[in-house]
Amino acid sequence: MAVSDSQIRLNASAPVPERRNPTLEALMEAAREPWTIICSLILLGFLAMAALAPLLAGDPLAINPALRLRPPSFEAFWGTDHLGRDVFARAMNGARMSLTVGVSVAILSAIPGVAIGIFAGMNRLGGALVMRVIDAMMAIPAVLLAIALAALLQPGLTTLIIAISIPEIPRMVRLVRSVVLSVREQPYVDAAVSVGTGGLKLVTKHILPNTIAPVIVQATYAAASAIIASAVLSFLGVGTPPDIPSWGGMMADARKFFQFYPMLMVYPGALLSLLVLVTNVLGDRLSDALDPRKMARSI
Repeated sequence: MAVSDSQIRLNASAPVPERRNPTLEALMEAAREPWTIICSLILLGFLAMAALAPLLAGDPLAINPALRLRPPSFEAFWGTDHLGRDVFARAMNGARMSLTVGVSVAILSAIPGVAIGIFAGMNRLGGALVMRVIDAMMAIPAVLLAIALAALLQPGLTTLIIAISIPEIPRMVRLVRSVVLSVREQPYVDAAVSVGTGGLKLVTKHILPNTIAPVIVQATYAAASAIIASAVLSFLGVGTPPDIPSWGGMMADARKFFQFYPMLMVYPGALLSLLVLVTNVLGDRLSDALDPRKMARSI
């Protein structure tokens, strides 16, 4: 049957369906969930607390023995500690330190973790040697390794970030390697190899894009773990120096006065727990949204 010119023009003018990005659609769907919205708002509150700390709070290092262990007042919203320092100001600056450590560790563990994981997944012999080193690193408890590194290096925020990042890298390597080994068995990768695609192009076009989603999820868990580790190290006295306010350091200073002034420990402990909670919840939401089986059903 002949096709008229009008039908040809109608078909030509028909809109071409846009290619959907399943990862972007999954993230948009997760962003509309109530728990995601609530946790995101709380996290934005912590970010605002960290950014506005110099404007909304006083000097966290100012010592005034005449005002030691005072109850909450207009001058000090959460009272003062045993040295007369403003607890509210120290807590706000502690949020800045915790967020800095969390974000930095997530990035510093993801970049080498992805590179080493892809190498280990693409190179069988070299990957086997790399994984033995990774297994040896994971045999050492992360907190003990971080304490050893923090004790060997010069104390400071940079040292703390490095000490926490190194134990997180093996987890990222194992995750990325498992994803690469799975992707290598897919038919489209075999087809790309059969037409001569290899090396860097194969990695950047087919391997690396498939690692982005799990790396994002693991990075959120690494950030939460880093926030806890930084508080633990500061509580033990091997984290940040005294001139950098931290929630762990605040809880360590409040131990002696907990029986009479429990809020000195409750304030930083509650902030630490809330920040880690919302970070883990967001990680769980991302994990559910970026589940490959769920994304495959939505395509």
